[in-house]
Amino acid sequence: MQEAVLNVAINAPLSRLFDYLPPRHGAPGASPGCRVLVPFGRRRLVGLVMGVAASSDVPAAKLKHALDVLDPAPLLDDSDLELLSFVSAYYHHPIGEVVAAALPAPLRHGNPLLPLIREARLTASGAAVDLDTLTRKAPRQAALLAALRRAGGVATFAALDEAAPGWNRSRKSLEEKGWIEISERQDVSAVRAVSARQAGPALNAGQAAALEAISLDGGFEVTLLDGVTGSGKTEVYLRLIEAVIERGRQALVLVPEIGLTPQLVGRLEQRLGLAPAVLHSSLPDTERLAAWRAARDGSAPLVLGTRSAVFVPLARPGLIVVDEEHDSSFKQQEGLRYSARDLALKRGKALGLPVVLGSATPSLESLHRARDGEWRHLRLPVRAGGAAPPRLALIDLKRYPPEDGLSQPVQSAIERQLAAGGQVLVFINRRGYAPTLICEGCGALAECRHCDARMTVHTASGRLICHHCGASRRLDRTCAECGSDVTPLGHGTQRLESVLRRRFGEHGVARIDSDSTRRRGAMQKALAAAASGESRVLVGTQMLSKGHHFPDLALVCVVDADQGLFSTDFRGTERLAQSIVQVAGRAGREQRRGEVLIQTAFASHPFWAALLGGGYARVADAALEERRAAGWPPFSRLALLRASATDRDLPQRFLETAAAQARAEAVDAVRVLGPVDAPMARRAGRYRAHLLFQSANRRLLHRLLAALLPALEAEAGARRVRWSIDVDPIELF
Repeated sequence: MQEAVLNVAINAPLSRLFDYLPPRHGAPGASPGCRVLVPFGRRRLVGLVMGVAASSDVPAAKLKHALDVLDPAPLLDDSDLELLSFVSAYYHHPIGEVVAAALPAPLRHGNPLLPLIREARLTASGAAVDLDTLTRKAPRQAALLAALRRAGGVATFAALDEAAPGWNRSRKSLEEKGWIEISERQDVSAVRAVSARQAGPALNAGQAAALEAISLDGGFEVTLLDGVTGSGKTEVYLRLIEAVIERGRQALVLVPEIGLTPQLVGRLEQRLGLAPAVLHSSLPDTERLAAWRAARDGSAPLVLGTRSAVFVPLARPGLIVVDEEHDSSFKQQEGLRYSARDLALKRGKALGLPVVLGSATPSLESLHRARDGEWRHLRLPVRAGGAAPPRLALIDLKRYPPEDGLSQPVQSAIERQLAAGGQVLVFINRRGYAPTLICEGCGALAECRHCDARMTVHTASGRLICHHCGASRRLDRTCAECGSDVTPLGHGTQRLESVLRRRFGEHGVARIDSDSTRRRGAMQKALAAAASGESRVLVGTQMLSKGHHFPDLALVCVVDADQGLFSTDFRGTERLAQSIVQVAGRAGREQRRGEVLIQTAFASHPFWAALLGGGYARVADAALEERRAAGWPPFSRLALLRASATDRDLPQRFLETAAAQARAEAVDAVRVLGPVDAPMARRAGRYRAHLLFQSANRRLLHRLLAALLPALEAEAGARRVRWSIDVDPIELF
């Protein structure tokens, strides 16, 4: 009789499951959701059982047995497996790579769900040893015993590695003498308890109405919480989370960036009296696995994480919150190109949960669905605590030419606010010292040798660095073309920091960008100094534009506001408006009324009239009408087929074949556009090209992609290029 067949997802770039027979005698049975060790070619790989079938299309004689079952019970339940299958089908991505993206690294590598922790324990005879005498004879043994005594008699191997480096060489001798014992236990770390809960502030009318409107017991429902910056959206989240936890269920909160996590964790701990299970890419693998485990077994009532946390299994799901839902960080840009916001909606629907999307600048896709009545649209139009909205004003650079990047009105405003005890934020979304280096003689620019891009000047390290591929070289002093002197062109955060230190250094100047906060803990330290007022002048990138609260911040200066006005991306003006509104919202959140000065060389551009005259809502209205007329999202669906190779012609030839195959499918409702070179045709030494698919009918678009995928995988040229399908792309770069 034919044995049951295991349908296994393996981390390989092939859009299929692989069939195996169960392990031979002695191994436990494998259910869907369990990991198995399987032979794969000459390798032994860890796979996940997605299903069990009665038969296989592969001849029985060719079916191999799995080598072992790694989990006594399924790691993932049916709803988790359904989500993974949906992701693979929707994003047209190999199921094994989807599974790999969803599991913590230790589980991907075959480690147990509950890892073993090895400990050394001091025995009674070991505790009685005279350390002074032992130190003279065997100092390493004495150091180990001393470390165990300081630790209370028992310590993990990891703790001893840190407290007494090299201790392991003395271990055997101490075991033989009976002074220490070695034991193993499973890691069942619990959620950390914190101090008593603190009461929240009284709700204003808008917050109370929003809280009343959102039902936690009505099944799946999407709410767009559209609140101006400082309107108290987080307080609404907190009240909802409290109610969910009181019902014995779990809440999942997604935030766009790691930088927002520590501040939010502190606030959640104060209000809820418990530490959330935190999941993000900067955590050590062991900590991520512990948080994943706590979410899965239900011991963590609250899970807080960035993009990948959308996959975490939940024992008792009750609510999903996506904060700053418009943020592009929710879209993975490499490998499996999923949108965590969109998967949160899919997951909420599958589990019958309410989903709350919050933003002061909602994406146009979300606004469209809310305005059409598909989602509930709740507005918080006023700031919490009675704070007034900031005043926005343009500084015309044609009238007030900048000096060292700052116009005279901006310099005067900084002086005025600092004299009044206020805090200032100078915003420029460009790190480094200057965007590039220019020759004073021939005008040549410092170009990257691997990309169609210019090198950015970093004077602190004396390097030219490409922010696209990471290439770096020594900072030029003279032009390689003509030998003339070179000079930095334009401004970045580092150059503005030096200007501000020179003029306002006595007030404390702090730069916050991805360069200055690279070391662990640097971001928290910088934000604490900013929040306390120790740093009165802040200069930074979009890392400062969202989610942070600086009580004394009175003035925001947007230095280079024109970058998005003439973008080749149809989302350029939407992103520019979001960026400015978000950073402007940092100003005047308490007693001081905020002031926002925007430097622009195009003061007459209609974008500024819309933004200053009607805020983000008016810009969104205009952008939606433009998109409706042009047939761009949210009035159509896009998929982008990317290809790259070190040979200039290969991507174009591969995509031309793909375009011919797509057009042969004769799906009239889908436009096939291209192939064309990518806006940056060469990046990191690879030539890149794009093929775009556009349709108002999502079902027909996916039908075409599903038909195209096997043909692409079988295409002879596919092995000579790197290619990927990006469904619902947010970057056409």
